Amino acid sequence: MPGPNPQPVQLARHIAQQIDVLNEHLATAPPRQAAQILGQVLDPEEGVLGSLTTLVATGSHFAKHHATAGTLPPEVWLALGRAANELNDIGLDLDEHADALHQLTRPPATTTAPPTASALVARRHR
Repeated sequence: MPGPNPQPVQLARHIAQQIDVLNEHLATAPPRQAAQILGQVLDPEEGVLGSLTTLVATGSHFAKHHATAGTLPPEVWLALGRAANELNDIGLDLDEHADALHQLTRPPATTTAPPTASALVARRHR
């Protein structure tokens, strides 16, 4: 009997490789292009983070079905559910800063003073 269709597994590997390539672009991109990349990655409707969140939530539904059938430990379902919730919360936290990223994508104004550095302060809003 043949094994499961390897195409979805290959697709997952390909997506991971594409994310690695995107990461390399982000690491070397000029600020405007980096902000555009991040804006697309973090876009809640069509971005990578939203799609990944949906994928993990779908995995949680799969795990729930198998946990209730006894073929997976319930901890797997709970862990995937927590991961989906955390990714969603992260997306909501980052969405608050979408405007700041969008401002970086615009051409610099010629009449304004150069931006000044600010102290980095970690704040959590939950």
